[in-house]
Order: sequence, then structure tokens, then C-alpha cells
Amino acid sequence: MTNTQLLTYEPAPVRAPARARDEAPNFIELPKPDMSSGAPLMKALALRSSTREFSDAPLAPATLGALLWAADGINRPREGGRTAPSAHAFNEIDLYAVLANGVYRYDAPMHRLVLKHASDARNLTGYQDFVGDAPLDLVYVVNMSRLLEMPPQQRDIFSAVVAGAMAQNVALYCASEGLGCVVRGWINHRLLSDALKLNEDELPILAQTVGTMGTSLTSLAD
Repeated sequence: MTNTQLLTYEPAPVRAPARARDEAPNFIELPKPDMSSGAPLMKALALRSSTREFSDAPLAPATLGALLWAADGINRPREGGRTAPSAHAFNEIDLYAVLANGVYRYDAPMHRLVLKHASDARNLTGYQDFVGDAPLDLVYVVNMSRLLEMPPQQRDIFSAVVAGAMAQNVALYCASEGLGCVVRGWINHRLLSDALKLNEDELPILAQTVGTMGTSLTSLAD
């Protein structure tokens, strides 16, 4: 039996948000996803992997819209059902898109991004060196106020399950479309909460970097 070697991390220096790269509109209306696009599910599962080398090329609006819909979009409009499961439909996880021109919250019912504030906070979504250069960092935030009807001992478990399901939806979409992504738990929760301007009852628990794979990885995939 071999011993598993675990990664060790050193604390990173304190960081601050950068100035937004471009104008940050208050709302970004997202294109509806093309339901006929992408690889079959079993193919996407076979291709799913973690990437840690990204191009800085921005994602096309259609790609961004489809990715966010895959994460937690409305797939049953009549009852408001989502692509990710949530106990009692509390929908306690808010999905934030941290872009070069601002921090946005995904509004699933309207399928749009709502500006939280105009700054480039990508480098605050984790300690890894690639997070500030990739075009998109997703942050999964628990809104505790939506879980008040759930027993306290269950809240952490159920919210983690929802965040995991959403992150896997994103990973499968990325695999289907030839994008790179990686889920990250090594974050400074207080620093990131400040960067996203969250309330006291909101907690970021997971991040995920998304983008076109770097040149060397793309050539390997080809």
C-alpha cells in the first residue's frame, strides 16, 4: 500500500481587488443555451478533468450564458425547477461570476448577471497563481437566511451537496465544450466575502476557475 502525498500550502500575502478592466454594466443579459450543442453525457464524463493552466481569452456571451444555465439555471419554467438539486427547493447557493470588469451575481429566474460592484476581484477568489488571469472565477455562496427552516446540524451538509452538484454541472459543461476548469476550496473566506461585499449571513464555500485551456494543454488534448 502506497502512502498518499498531500499538497501543502503556505499562506498567501494579503491582496486587494484591482481596477475593473472595462465598463461594468448593471445587468448582462445572457443568451439562452443551445440545447443541441455539446458532447453526449458519457463522452463529457470521460473527458472531465481539472485544469490549472488557462488562456486569458474572455468567454463568449453564449458560452457564459450556457455555462451559468448548466450550473443552476431554470430547466422547468412552470415550477421554477433548476438544473442542480436543492432540498425543499431552498436554492441556498448563490452563484457569483467574478470577471475582469466586475463581480456579478447570477439571477437564474431572469437568466442574467446582476452587478454587485465594478472591480476585478479574480485574484481574491483563491491563493492559486492562475485565478487572477483566467477569464472567469465562479464563487459558490451559501445564503444562510434561506435555511432557517432546516435543522442547524443539516445546513452545512445540504448546502455543500448543492454547491458540489452545481460545480459538477459546470465541469461537465466545460468537458463537453472543450473548456478547462478546476474546483478550488483553498480560499480566504473573510477576504473573499469582503471582495464580494457579502452580508453576514452569506458565506463563500467554494470557487471554480473556468477558461480556455492554455496552449500546452490544448496541444496535448489535440
